[in-house]
Amino acid sequence: MKLEVWTLQKTTESYLKDGIAIYIKKIQPYFNGFNYKELSFAASKKTEQIDKLLLLEEAEILKNLDPLDYLILLDDKGKSYTSIELSNYLRKRLDSGSGKLILLIGGPFGFSENIKKRASDLLSLSQLTFTHQMVRLILLEQIYRAGTIQRGEPYHHE
Repeated sequence: MKLEVWTLQKTTESYLKDGIAIYIKKIQPYFNGFNYKELSFAASKKTEQIDKLLLLEEAEILKNLDPLDYLILLDDKGKSYTSIELSNYLRKRLDSGSGKLILLIGGPFGFSENIKKRASDLLSLSQLTFTHQMVRLILLEQIYRAGTIQRGEPYHHE
């Protein structure tokens, strides 16, 4: 399996864009074929109906998914892991199937019910609340950390 991180809409903050670019480069040697993808769709910035926005996001997500993809939603109701546990979890998932292992970061209103049903798992990074844009950088750092843990490198300290 190949590892991918998907987000909804573009990253707008320049400091986050810089950090994301740095971590994408750092991740590449640890996860061959790693891909970071910002899904975009025709949503009005004035979309007042959350349900309408969630349906637009759902259509874009489903358009990009293949049947064999293992979809993990980042969700506050998901399972929390230590960094070592997350490293082990990712390795186990990557070694266990075909298709892609996709970690999907939702928008500010979460996910539609159909996307929740399609997901194979839910992952929580923290009990704290972060902006959906900041989570991108936090998740990428944790993926990099997972790679260094798997190789026994000294980046992570217990």
